[in-house]
Amino acid sequence: MEHSNPIQIQKYLKGVDYPANKAQLIENARRLGADDNVCASLEQLPDDEFDTPAQVSKAFSGPSSDAVDSDEQGARPH
Repeated sequence: MEHSNPIQIQKYLKGVDYPANKAQLIENARRLGADDNVCASLEQLPDDEFDTPAQVSKAFSGPSSDAVDSDEQGARPH
């Protein structure tokens, strides 16, 4: 099953009353006619409360790249 991208998902989050949890986001998406791919993507979100649509999008991008950057710095030759 193919997952939707955050831009596609935001289309189904219009009208959400933030802060909202994952269940509320899924319910809103279904009400707006989201397909199974969108709902499956939303199911992958952490069980956190989201204060803004931007926080939802950020959750799809995974952990911050700061940890990767600091790991790479240690591996660079001097």
